[in-house]
Amino acid sequence: MPSTSFSQSLRQLWAHHVFSYSLRVFIALTGSMALCWTLGRMDLLIPLFLGIIASALAETDDSWEGRLQALLVTLACFAAAAFAVELLFPFPWRFAAALALSSFGLTMLGALGERYATIASGTLILSIYTMIGIDQRGGPPVDLWREPLVLVAGAAWYGVLSVLWQALFSTQPIQQSLARVFRELGQYLKLKASLFEPVRHLDVEKRRVELAQQNSRVVAALNAAKEIILHRVDNGRPAPQVNRYLKLYFLAQDLHERASSSHYPYNALAEAFFHSDVLFRCRLVIRQQGKSCLALARAIELRQPFDCVDQTQALDDLQTSLAHLRLQSNPAWRHLLRSLGALADNLVHLDRLLHDARNPDALAEAQDSSLFDREPQSLGEAFGRLRQQMTPASRPFRHALRLAVALSVGYGLLHLIHPSQGYWILLTTLFVCQPNFGATRRRVRQRIIGTVLGLLAGWALFELFPSLLVQSLFAVIAGVVFFATRASHYTLATAAITLLVLSCFNQVGDSYGLIWPRLVDTLLGSMIAGLAVFLILPDWQDRQLNRVLANTLACNARYLRQLMQQYRSGKRDDLAYRLARRDAHNADAALSTTLAGMLMEPEHFRREADVGFRFLVLSHTLLSYLSALGAHREQLPEAECRPLLDEAAGRLADSLEEIARELAGNRPVAVHNEAEQTLLQRLEQLPEEQDDGLRLVQNQLALIAGQLAPLRSLAAPLQPNPAH
Repeated sequence: MPSTSFSQSLRQLWAHHVFSYSLRVFIALTGSMALCWTLGRMDLLIPLFLGIIASALAETDDSWEGRLQALLVTLACFAAAAFAVELLFPFPWRFAAALALSSFGLTMLGALGERYATIASGTLILSIYTMIGIDQRGGPPVDLWREPLVLVAGAAWYGVLSVLWQALFSTQPIQQSLARVFRELGQYLKLKASLFEPVRHLDVEKRRVELAQQNSRVVAALNAAKEIILHRVDNGRPAPQVNRYLKLYFLAQDLHERASSSHYPYNALAEAFFHSDVLFRCRLVIRQQGKSCLALARAIELRQPFDCVDQTQALDDLQTSLAHLRLQSNPAWRHLLRSLGALADNLVHLDRLLHDARNPDALAEAQDSSLFDREPQSLGEAFGRLRQQMTPASRPFRHALRLAVALSVGYGLLHLIHPSQGYWILLTTLFVCQPNFGATRRRVRQRIIGTVLGLLAGWALFELFPSLLVQSLFAVIAGVVFFATRASHYTLATAAITLLVLSCFNQVGDSYGLIWPRLVDTLLGSMIAGLAVFLILPDWQDRQLNRVLANTLACNARYLRQLMQQYRSGKRDDLAYRLARRDAHNADAALSTTLAGMLMEPEHFRREADVGFRFLVLSHTLLSYLSALGAHREQLPEAECRPLLDEAAGRLADSLEEIARELAGNRPVAVHNEAEQTLLQRLEQLPEEQDDGLRLVQNQLALIAGQLAPLRSLAAPLQPNPAH
């Protein structure tokens, strides 16, 4: 039994997404440390370690062929940057100009996509590492090639490990990304179940906000999984193993659409069926489906069979409860019972999808399995995107300009006051300066606290363990901890990288002399980054709120148009439909992220936060009503009411786009619209249709129409923001 438990623990460790990353770093750092000890050349340790760190930070996800290509590009960028620093270092004015231009240009490359942003960021980091190395040895040597060669050698060593790892374990990143998708979906369903509490006057608004925030995490996980799978699809033809995970990805998209569906306001359901067990049964089924999603995530991670919970009895009990309510013949419940019936049908299909996940290979091929690649496909397209971003209204442009100015100021400051180890100021500024004030403020706090903790840990460990061999072990462990925690616990990661630096410097000199300079440089670099993001074209979230709200409504309008097209021609998950659906969820997630960032800004710049969160509740509710239309897609039969439904959907989409245009143009939004009120009345007064599909579309369009007046009421008082 203990051996089985140990084996299971190893499988869980291996499946963890951070483990493989940390293991590669451990091998790279240990190998470099062993080489330096064997050769007796501890002077090579620091540049080798810095090269490894820069290469690991610049690592992009791809197939082994794509990763090899990215590695060659990364090494070329690293070599060019290191040699440029060596050549320009003796000439401060030229160096300052090159630093500003290169930091601006490399940061702007991030506008092309995450892969470009990662390599560009790694190149900037290695440039500053080269400066630190030159400063450490007291100036540039006669042979300019030595430091860049060692830095690039360390980067190449880690890069080779990365390529080999990807060749050996090519599907591991897909498994980990899909496991994350189903884990986030499981949490979403658990939150969704809480809306079915059979409690009167439930605070639905608060739970809607939590649900919208969780939805943003689901969307982020889906987007990440899509990119990882896309990089492993050769010419649109996935390998059999990848095809299996591609089917699971499409299944996750269907699950997400059904999970995010809403069929009626929850408070109305709780008020009407307070004395019934029907809401309790709905909540029970949804909670169990959330648990099944979590179990599926675990099965994917551990490569184990997925045993889905059998909910046949629970679903049958739900149908029995609904049948009992229908027998009571309460006219006031007619629409509510239809909505509950649609909900029950949705839960049956959701349960069927979870059972299908037990054998993905048996799933039918998607009608359209193409994935949309958002990265530029040609050099001309890349230049076109960069040209569009070359304006102060662009967020990447503002961040690039702020970073260029901040690094230039840091360079000028270290020449003005000549601090010991002054180039750590630039490194701190680079890591701390984020695209907005809230993220920078959080990073400043984490960086300072982490640095203090790392310095204290280093001082204590060096006193307790004076052996250089033991300290070299601390350096390797600290490096692994840094990469294992940098995405989730930045304070701990900063403490770890500080300890690594102290341990490395202690191998070639006296690290005690680095403690105070490192602390002072961290404070100065943080101050420069904070002032830059506060003073230079600041990206206050309330100034972006109108644009983000407009994008949310415009994307919902496109989603609605695609939905109605599906009801005319029949269900088809083609690329156009999936893009419209994904854009709507991305816009919803962007609004949630914007509001979260606004809460971290000074009080003067979050005056519209309350309105923004109320708008988030309404827009996420609107998206839920649209998702319900998506969950029940089918070709509708011809009927007298069909023209009215098509006309109503078109007018609703037009209204959403109209409100979006007014918000985006900073123009006042009309509070009242008689045509929308008339449309809502006409939808509510349609004759009782026999076809369930027509009834469902009628009901969902009426719910969407009911959201327009509250949306207008919230949008009308929003203060116009100046163009940026």
